[in-house]
Amino acid sequence: MSCPYARFVEPEDETTTTPSPPTTATSKLTINGATDNNALAEILSLTGYGTPSSAKPELKRLPSSDELVTYRNYLQLNVLLNSQVLLSAQHDQNKNPVHDEHLFMIIHQTFELWFKQILWEIDSLRDIFGNQSIDETHMFVSINRLQRCALIWRLLCDQITILETMTPLDFMEFRSYLSPASGFQSLQFRLIENKLGLTEKSRVLYNQISYKNAFPIAHEQKELIDSLEEPTLLMLIERWLERTPGLDDPNFNFWERYKRSAAQYINYLQSNAEDEPNPTAREAALEDVKKTADTFRSLIDEKFHQQLLARSERRMSHRALQGALMVMLYREQPRFQGPYQILSLLMDVDALITKWRCKYN
Repeated sequence: MSCPYARFVEPEDETTTTPSPPTTATSKLTINGATDNNALAEILSLTGYGTPSSAKPELKRLPSSDELVTYRNYLQLNVLLNSQVLLSAQHDQNKNPVHDEHLFMIIHQTFELWFKQILWEIDSLRDIFGNQSIDETHMFVSINRLQRCALIWRLLCDQITILETMTPLDFMEFRSYLSPASGFQSLQFRLIENKLGLTEKSRVLYNQISYKNAFPIAHEQKELIDSLEEPTLLMLIERWLERTPGLDDPNFNFWERYKRSAAQYINYLQSNAEDEPNPTAREAALEDVKKTADTFRSLIDEKFHQQLLARSERRMSHRALQGALMVMLYREQPRFQGPYQILSLLMDVDALITKWRCKYN
């Protein structure tokens, strides 16, 4: 299929008024008004779809080796595809391995590969949000990488659906060989939790012991400690929200506007509830109004917010909360469309991790 922005032009001929199809080597290519015989070849070389006629493609080789880069050695398939060592085959060499152990191992190995990619994305996001200012290019990249994380978590949830084709009885055929191994011992998953912002006091003890005890190897302990000492993505997002443009604008005063709107809404609900003729319905409506008013109070009253922080019922500063509310309420404004997508994707990732946990357990 030809490019719609390119057309062929014959050499000028005073005796010819009607252009004829290009049949000679002197035909030239015109792209957006520019005529150049080598234009198409140059474009193809720049976009990676071809090379100029004068250049020959270079065959890449592995560093310090005469071996050409191939699909197999680039992906190290010799290592990857020989990593499925079935314990059911090792323990009883006179019997065939348990068939479903292969599926179980493949699923969990792919979990770990995807965890590695998620950590790669989280680290890049922490680098971006660690900057004092984030321009539009960084915003686009952040959205793209968060979308990727969300899609990976959706895929991991779907992989459990494949694992569910193995029944509990099928699993019991080889479960005894795996003891005392457990998914609780996934170092990469713990690193994901830590780097996202899960705190020590928010964790539930496993068999009344710290999750760190599942990782006795020194370098694993170091990775866990480092992940706890480094700024988490939650911390960096909090600082970013605290810098939300418009929070300190005296000509706009978002927070005062928000408080007035909340008070008007509560008064509206209160009035409607009091006008309810049925006593039982009126009492229920007034109770709902009280709950709504308490919710708004928890958002507006900074002292109450601090109490919730102390009880770990909130995780971000009051100013960061204000920034998040401003982004959500004014999400249709061009300057807040990117930040709104960031917050939405973070909520998606959080929900998908919870979904994966529930399905996996």
